[in-house]
Amino acid sequence: MLIGEFTNKVGEKNRIALPKKFREILGEDVIVTRGYEDCVIVVNQKQWEKLLKVFSDQPFTKSPVRDTRRFLIGGASEASLDKQGRFVLPKNLKDFAGILREVTFIGLVDWVEIWSKEKWEKRMDMIKPNAAKIAEKLQEINEK
Repeated sequence: MLIGEFTNKVGEKNRIALPKKFREILGEDVIVTRGYEDCVIVVNQKQWEKLLKVFSDQPFTKSPVRDTRRFLIGGASEASLDKQGRFVLPKNLKDFAGILREVTFIGLVDWVEIWSKEKWEKRMDMIKPNAAKIAEKLQEINEK
């Protein structure tokens, strides 16, 4: 299970090392793509195929389907980890997420988010005071 929060530096040539705990679960070949709220999402091949299946069952005639495909699939890139668990973060994704020197990895069970350390800290500042309200809203949704 992909859980936890880790911080690391961006190396030469935009290389980023995934935490060992995440590498062991994700494997050597991963997909990186745009995420929501200005982060990058990392998934393994199996999760990526599950995601693609969801899209393949939706008609391309619907605008939200096309836009979601453009956002997630159009921005995706395959990456292979080296022996130290590093991969090159494509420039388009680095720029999209505003990643400069340090990143924060967030394990979210099925996927990993990579955030600019600064953006993650700001996001947490927004989430912290609202965490209880967010949980209550999720409970309401589940009860419907």
